[in-house]
Amino acid sequence: MKNKQVTIIDHPVVSRDLTILRQTSTETAEFRSAIGRIATILAYFALKELPLKEKDIETPITTAKGYEIATNIIIVPILRAGLSLVDAIINFVPDAKVGHLGMYRDETTHQPVDYYSNLPAGLEDGLTLVVDPMLATGGSADDAIAFLKKQGAKNIRFISLISAPEGLERILKKYPDVSIITAAVDEKLNSDAFIVPGLGDAGDRYFGTT
Repeated sequence: MKNKQVTIIDHPVVSRDLTILRQTSTETAEFRSAIGRIATILAYFALKELPLKEKDIETPITTAKGYEIATNIIIVPILRAGLSLVDAIINFVPDAKVGHLGMYRDETTHQPVDYYSNLPAGLEDGLTLVVDPMLATGGSADDAIAFLKKQGAKNIRFISLISAPEGLERILKKYPDVSIITAAVDEKLNSDAFIVPGLGDAGDRYFGTT
């Protein structure tokens, strides 16, 4: 897929770790480690074009020019699976604020059901990173982005491990101002709206509740 809104990570470490994530034999600890490594690379690309401002600093030798991030960063995981990606981003930007959006998938309708929200101030003038390991139908991502826009968010990026073409198409068509950073685009959705080949339920596997 070629679209200026979408960044698909091409990296040997990502390819190896996606293989680990996909395998049913992968234990919880190894699954968590692989997600953490991929999330670190996703975070690098998501934060690659942050604005900077100069500042004067004192080194042990002399005065010099330094830099600091010139915008607020708000990380918004879609609960609960989105929590698996948060720590890697915080490692890059320790002063980032973290909000939460609670959604679960109705297994009959395959549609998201909202149950919780808690957002920090600063959405209007900051960079909001919405994180969820799986972009499947795009329903949860759509609801999350729409809700954040209503709360004033103007600069939104969506980060996922694996995306389905159906979910990408939905978000790209509806939100031309939202960029997506993903580690892989898989083949399709099956009749149960799971990504194929995918990795199963990311939240259950990460939290050991399979």
